[in-house]
Amino acid sequence: MPQEAIPHEDHLLVASFREESTKEQAFTQLVRKYQERIYWHIRRMVIAHEDTNDILQNVFIKVWKNLADFRQESNLYTWLYRIATNETLTWIDKEKRRAAVSLDDGQAIFAEKIIAQKGFDGNKAEWKLQQAMALLPEKQKLVFTLRYYDEMPYDQMAAVLDTSAGALKASYHHAVQKVEEYLLNH
Repeated sequence: MPQEAIPHEDHLLVASFREESTKEQAFTQLVRKYQERIYWHIRRMVIAHEDTNDILQNVFIKVWKNLADFRQESNLYTWLYRIATNETLTWIDKEKRRAAVSLDDGQAIFAEKIIAQKGFDGNKAEWKLQQAMALLPEKQKLVFTLRYYDEMPYDQMAAVLDTSAGALKASYHHAVQKVEEYLLNH
């Protein structure tokens, strides 16, 4: 896989972070630059604002602890995305084990979370799409989110998820089929 072009600004952020005198300032700049994009990536997978903020905080704690060791073999944003994805999947797994609810109960909880969100306007198409996505296996849901909402290219997704672009294309194709089937039948 060809190496991604790393923005010069990100090289400077990492270098500044490695210097004790500019570490906090560099980290603040990094958070400002990437926080919103990472927030929405997480939010699309977990729905609730409060849960998203908890995961986002964990992501940036991990970044703080590991940024000095970042080898810059990939784009900084790809590295952040990977941390956010892993933290989100870990949170989802913990929630599943903690809740241990049936699929019907899980859908009801999911619906309650969506409706409870500020700004939920009941857009029927978006509501149905979210319901369809809730039924996808986690990997397909993640790939669908990255491609559909974030418009992430397959090669970048492959770097984030440490898999092949071909496998991701197949996963996305299956996810789209399931979403389309759900939308046609509901």
